[in-house]
Amino acid sequence: MPTLYLIPCPITENALHTVPPYAQEIARNLDVFIAERAKTARHFVKSLGPAKPIQEMIFVELPDNQDFEEAEQVFREAIKNGKDLGLLSEAGCPGVADPGAAIVALAHREGVKVVPLVGPSSLLLALMASGMNGQKFAFQGYLPAKRPELAKELRRLENLSRQQNQTQIFIETPYRSQMVLEVALESLQPSTLFGVAQDLTGEAEFIRSLSVKDWNKSGKKTLEKLPGVFLIYCGN
Repeated sequence: MPTLYLIPCPITENALHTVPPYAQEIARNLDVFIAERAKTARHFVKSLGPAKPIQEMIFVELPDNQDFEEAEQVFREAIKNGKDLGLLSEAGCPGVADPGAAIVALAHREGVKVVPLVGPSSLLLALMASGMNGQKFAFQGYLPAKRPELAKELRRLENLSRQQNQTQIFIETPYRSQMVLEVALESLQPSTLFGVAQDLTGEAEFIRSLSVKDWNKSGKKTLEKLPGVFLIYCGN
């Protein structure tokens, strides 16, 4: 029976070592890939030293408009021919904060074996390093872009964390990281924990988890324009 392999890829530059050798070996021997971004996927697979020329492989992209018809056609053609496939995210683990979940759901409907491979996840790494509640947590994706709406949403998540004893996790684009930090420190209660994890597994890795009060006392309030994960927690 054909298998859909969920293949993790590095979440920062020059970090191929964060993908286990067994996952690399599986990816090296596949030739059909469904990916969040085809260009990124080709670059990653090429770095593995694949078994066949990259030009002979199939890479189909999952578009932003959620029209997955082409990807589904490639998927069905591959399983019809008894071929295994790989699913790749732009960074980290596919299917988590990633459109690839739709392909995984399709595999289950079609009775195709799904095999998740071990690898880096920025969300889990950030949670592990936060010192916040790792027993109960929720991922909120991207928050509103404008300051007033962002402040309102941060306060809502703060209240939710307090009510549910739950760590709230969200992400933001690199160029907006500083604004998120500023709004958080202006909007959240002094005792609330706020965590920042940037460039995880990378050379510029920065992880800090402090109460808002202690953030405001600390010297480091300027964040680099790097991929980041943010966390909020109000302990009971």
